[in-house]
Amino acid sequence: MLTQKPSVTATPAPAAGSAPALDDLICYFEGQFVPMRDAKVSIMTHAFMYGTAVFEGIRAYWNEEQGKLHGLFLPEHMDRIRRNAGMLFMEDLPPVDELVEIAVQVAARNGLCEDLYIRPCFYKSSRAVGVRLHHLDHELVMFAVPFGNYIDIDKGVRLMTSSWRRNADEALPARGKIVGGYVNMAFQKSEAELNGFDEALVLTPDGHASEASAANMFVVRDGILLTPPVNDDILEGVTRRAIFELAAALDVRVEVRSIDRSEIYVADEMFLCGTGVQLSPVTELDHRKVGDGEIGPITRRIRGAYFDAVRGRTPAFAHWLTPIPIGG
Repeated sequence: MLTQKPSVTATPAPAAGSAPALDDLICYFEGQFVPMRDAKVSIMTHAFMYGTAVFEGIRAYWNEEQGKLHGLFLPEHMDRIRRNAGMLFMEDLPPVDELVEIAVQVAARNGLCEDLYIRPCFYKSSRAVGVRLHHLDHELVMFAVPFGNYIDIDKGVRLMTSSWRRNADEALPARGKIVGGYVNMAFQKSEAELNGFDEALVLTPDGHASEASAANMFVVRDGILLTPPVNDDILEGVTRRAIFELAAALDVRVEVRSIDRSEIYVADEMFLCGTGVQLSPVTELDHRKVGDGEIGPITRRIRGAYFDAVRGRTPAFAHWLTPIPIGG
């Protein structure tokens, strides 16, 4: 179990612009900064056998013009992972500011001048056979790797409604990024891709539109931005909250309510949002065009504002960003 604050003293980093092999990248593993080749767990580790872990996906964006790297929503993600870890009976966790500093160090020590993906994970580290959450130790691992677009964000995403429903809160809470729960998303994503689509629309057990396999969703009808409530078994998305903030700045009205599958068929626009998909317009659902099958005007406005903000071009949204000094 992590019991002491790690050293965050700067160490030499690879030359800016270099692309080291993944095994050479520095990660944070059980209290130390080490090359990823040295970050090993036993095959008996409880999290490996049972999925008893929570994680976050965080982007860091490189601004070529400014020569700066910024972590996006670092405090918000670290607050969420601490709360989610608590659901799995993990206590005595590092505070948010310490987790943010570890993330900054992990990204900085590798000296990569490009977009990154940062993944912190608290996992049950005991070597123990038996399904439970209590009386198990836990540890923290965090790494940062180069990361581009998760899906094509420019052509428009084609969705199909998945036959696999979202896991209900009373079965496995979707609001938390619990590692074992992502098998549910894997079923949905593979079903969609193997059927020729880009992503899946996932329904709640009672048939309402929940989200994509690993992204929140917004629909536009008559100029109003609609999104499902958190009690429709969605992840409590950090990016989703940011869209609320952007919509207010752009004077776009937002309503949070349940959405039927057929309502998307008659909607004007739709887009997905999240760390992985960023902000991706949806142009088709179940072989039916969404709106006119093109990227809609409200989606285009929000997307433009979002990418300006995350790359540090909009002072009004500078509070979203944490500077990461290249080289530690």
